[in-house]
Amino acid sequence: MDIYHAWCDLKPDSSDIAFCEGVTKYLGHLKSEGLIESWRLTRANSLGPPTLGEFHLLIEVKGRPPSARRGLRTRGRPPRADRGFHLASIRLCRRVFALYRDFLILSATRGEEKF
Repeated sequence: MDIYHAWCDLKPDSSDIAFCEGVTKYLGHLKSEGLIESWRLTRANSLGPPTLGEFHLLIEVKGRPPSARRGLRTRGRPPRADRGFHLASIRLCRRVFALYRDFLILSATRGEEKF
């Protein structure tokens, strides 16, 4: 399972409601198309480093090679039904992205490590 993380702050004149609605529309569409497994949007509540941003988005993608993920974009533009999120994301003043994967060492056979 690949887990994409994005942290962001909105510009002062941007609406948090419009941003959340755009995220819901975009990622809901990707989920209904089977391009992602699940997603979650959270908002900071005074605990955590301010360098990460106020909003945290997690997107889970299961077993899709990079070539299959190309369906998320078409000719460098987001899918037609999802331009709301694209427009909302442009309003972000700062973004930080990361990719995490399941830690498979927990199910690995012990004693056969190669260093």
